[in-house]
Amino acid sequence: MKLQKERKKIVHYCQLLLKSGLTKGTGGNISIYVPKENCVAISPSGMAYEALTAQDIVLIDLDDNLIEGNCKPSSEWPMHTAVYKKRPELLAVVHTHSIFAKTLACLREDLPAISYLVAVAGKMVKCAEYASFGTHELANNALVAMEDSKAVLLANHGLLAVGQSIEEAFNIAEEIELCAEVYVRGRGIGQPVILDNVEMGNMVEGFKTYGMPKV
Repeated sequence: MKLQKERKKIVHYCQLLLKSGLTKGTGGNISIYVPKENCVAISPSGMAYEALTAQDIVLIDLDDNLIEGNCKPSSEWPMHTAVYKKRPELLAVVHTHSIFAKTLACLREDLPAISYLVAVAGKMVKCAEYASFGTHELANNALVAMEDSKAVLLANHGLLAVGQSIEEAFNIAEEIELCAEVYVRGRGIGQPVILDNVEMGNMVEGFKTYGMPKV
């Protein structure tokens, strides 16, 4: 079985989607890209995460050809492969249906710099134009809105987070959901104060080396 390590990681993080409250049922999907193999390991379509095994993870290439697997790849595979084609520095995608990110997405509003933590993704998180799930149009809309960021809200749908590793992408998904919750709750009692562009630029730079050992 090819890419056993990556397949096991996808199973782990798919199950963590449920435990972390970032999705319900079989919602959302996760992938890891291995450039040297021209191979994307992606979660299967419509399978319960609790019962997921490494063998259920599907392998496809960037030309959308099946490499290995007995299951159908996630219906959102066009969005995953589009990310890897357009932004080759990225190696993982996490798509969630988290409540507060989805709330903003249904309002078709961006997530502004409510907290410095937004900077894990960028200066803000934009909401992409609406398109039906599983379509190339949705993939294109997501890429346009995510041009300067590592996260995007999908109108009336959910959140897409990307990273140079699955660990980074999942962390971004968690932090952006937290920021979306604070923003939505804050608007319920007042008007949140938004951090300015200069400060967020500093925060984005700061997160580039956050957690790295001293040299």
